[in-house]
Order: sequence, then structure tokens, then C-alpha cells
Amino acid sequence: MTPFEMNNQTDVTEFIFLGFSNHPKLQGLFFLVFLIIYLTTLLGNMLIITATRISLALHTPMYYFLSNLSFLDICYTSTTIPVILVNFFREKKTISYEGCLSQIFFLVTCAGTECVLLAAMAYDRLVAICHPLQYPVFMSVKVCVFLVTGSWLCGLVNSVTHTVLAATLALCGPNQISHFLCDIPLLLKLSCSDTSLNESVLHVASATIGLSPCLFTGVSYILIISAILRIPSAQGRSKAFSTCASHLTVVVVFFGTANFNYDRPREGYSLDVDILVSVLFCVMAPMLNPIIYSLRNKEVKGALRKLAGGYMIVGNISV
Repeated sequence: MTPFEMNNQTDVTEFIFLGFSNHPKLQGLFFLVFLIIYLTTLLGNMLIITATRISLALHTPMYYFLSNLSFLDICYTSTTIPVILVNFFREKKTISYEGCLSQIFFLVTCAGTECVLLAAMAYDRLVAICHPLQYPVFMSVKVCVFLVTGSWLCGLVNSVTHTVLAATLALCGPNQISHFLCDIPLLLKLSCSDTSLNESVLHVASATIGLSPCLFTGVSYILIISAILRIPSAQGRSKAFSTCASHLTVVVVFFGTANFNYDRPREGYSLDVDILVSVLFCVMAPMLNPIIYSLRNKEVKGALRKLAGGYMIVGNISV
């Protein structure tokens, strides 16, 4: 398209979401379901953060990473669900151009940060199981802060790059997004300019921010499982594996849904299937993380019980 033809087109100032448009009579039910999921996500992750701050037994690198993961999940869901909830009351489900770019920025930041943070948590478990005597040195406070800060920086740099490139795209219409959120691949489909640079950067980012942490986590758990199997006593093996079970489950849920969401072929899938897969990745996974850690981890369950007991005592004193 020539510059004259591009200038002759109407600039896109807002986008229309087509997600959930196939079921107009179920908007009220969808609103209730998403509201419950959002409140559960907020409550669950805030409880994890509070428990790791209050309980001295959880003042370890493992739970320092967990509290950061919970904060990240709150940010992650707050990027998309409030917009979804508001749009359920609108006949025309829209988002402004600036709002779309902002959503992309925060969504990509959170997704990239979580990929790297989960790999950092895998490294923590690898050191704890395979090098227990050197654990205090390898996982000092400085190292933990460095890993968390590095995770956020990786997600932020990746997101700034994608957002800046997305802002340079010429969007001449149509302005309809076949989804309930803004994302880079969806925006590329609407562009009438050359998207080869955006696509190349997207592939590089997928390999560095997505695939590399996933492979590192996979290799880490191969080494961890090998070390656990060499433990002579069954009780020792069970105790060692219990410290990794929650994180391993979260990793499988996150990377599994992310892979199905971004790497599956788009042809042959209906809008409803696309929506369902994205709901699993963007909405359900952040809600499941605190539930998984609460169910699988005795120390977290104990801290949550003490926290609940403390609130009950305070409530009785107030009464």
C-alpha cells in the first residue's frame, strides 16, 4: 500500500471485540462467572502474599518467589477481566486505540515476566534438591532479588519492544477483533502495512522469553527427578518431591495453556474455541495458582490456617 493510499484510509480510533458475541442471551451468566473468577483470583493471591509476609516459616526464597508470582497474577488478571466485565453490559463491546495498546503492554509484560519467574523458581528447587549444602550461598537474598528483578526487566523490555512496534502499524480498518482482549497477533491481522518486522520480533521473543524458560524448567526437573530417585528412603523421596509438586503443577498449567493458546494452528477452530483456550490461559491459570499451592503445600496451608485463626480472634475481640 502506497503512502497516499494509507493516508486516504480512515484511522482506527477504537476496536470492537467480537468475543462472546455468539451468545447474546448468556451475557449475564458470563458476567457472573467472570466476576466470581476475578474475586477468587484476587482473594486467593492476596491471601498467599499476606501469609508469606506474616508467617516466619515462609520467609524463605521459595515463598519469596511465590509471593511475587501471586502479585504478578493479580496484575495479569486485572489487565483483562475488568474490561471484559464492563463490556458485558455494553451492546457494542469496544476499547479505545490507546486502551488496546495499554492492554497489550501490561499483558505482554505479565506473561513474559511469569515465564522467566517460573524458570527462576525451577532453579531454586534445583539448587534445594541437588545442592542442599550450598543452598544458602546460591540462593542468598541478593540472588533472589536479582532473579525477581531480572524477571520483571525481561518482561518489561519485551513488552516495550512489542508495544512500540505495534504503535507504528498502520490500521486502516476493519476495527473488529475476533476476541475479548487485545494481543499482538490479533493486531497484526488488522494492519494494512508491512508487518514482517513485528512478526520477526515476535518469533525471537517467543524463543527467548517463552521457549527458553520452558526448556530450562524442563531440564531442571529432569535433574531434580533424577536426584530424588537416588534418595535411598521412600520417606525422603516423598518429602523432596512434595517441595516441588506445587511448582511443577503450576508450570504444567501455565506453559501447557500458553502453548495451546499461541502455537496451535488457527485454521479449523471456531471463535468459541479460541475464546475458551484464551480463558484457560489468561483467566483460569492465575486463579488456579494459589489453589494449587494451598492444596499441595503443608507450610502454606498451615500459614493460611494461622492467618484465618488470627482474623477470627480479632473478630471475636471486636464483638
